[in-house]
Amino acid sequence: MARDLERIRNYCLMDDVFMSECLKDIPCVELVLKIILQRDVRVTEVRTQEVMRSWRRGAQLDVFATDEEDDRYNVEVQRKSEGAALRRARYHISLMDTYALYAGEDFDELRDNYVIFITERDVLKGGLPLYTIDRVIRETGQRLEDGAHILYVNGAMRDADTPLGKLMHDFFCKDPDQMHYRVLADRTRYFKENEEGIREMSSASEELREEGRREGEKRGRKEGLKEGKMEAAQRMLQAGELALEKIAQYSGLPLLRVQELAWQAK
Repeated sequence: MARDLERIRNYCLMDDVFMSECLKDIPCVELVLKIILQRDVRVTEVRTQEVMRSWRRGAQLDVFATDEEDDRYNVEVQRKSEGAALRRARYHISLMDTYALYAGEDFDELRDNYVIFITERDVLKGGLPLYTIDRVIRETGQRLEDGAHILYVNGAMRDADTPLGKLMHDFFCKDPDQMHYRVLADRTRYFKENEEGIREMSSASEELREEGRREGEKRGRKEGLKEGKMEAAQRMLQAGELALEKIAQYSGLPLLRVQELAWQAK
């Protein structure tokens, strides 16, 4: 228990498990969105560690929120810069779109989607506290109002003179007494100083560790299966007795991958 208490004392909102519990709270998420987007947002629902799946690959969203206009918000907290790649943001936008419409609904009914990365370092290296990315028509410079918005918040800029700087200070702050925004401070204090909150956080930490262990084992099995398929395909290619289509069928690999292996073997 003492070890758990020490771990919880050292948590901040940039830590996945702590952020996931703190940002289940609608007022906390409303504050974060209001400051980053610089407008009022009325959140109606929040889910953390929300899994969205496509037929090939899904993603687990740190925070997924919906407002009263049915616009969708995905907030991702990233300490490692490589986890905040622009193409990942693009993929999250596309996943949110796939979950937005039912069969028969018109595309005009798509609401706006926002993917917001809060990063420990200046990932885009422009020296700015905030980067707002929208599509534009290159030839005219006209902004394309397609409802897809990507924002990067530079957590390295914790200027106490701006609302965003104060927010970033609070995201990295371990002591609720030193935080600027009361709603975040109160939520942090609950999980660090309240007996019930500590139990909840300890349980969430254990659950996250167990989930990580299971995910690691699952990845290991998938990698082992993939390697087995590759080795089988390579042996059939070396034998030179089967058409590529048959090798794909017997090995379980996509035909395109078998064609790549055949080309590499030449």
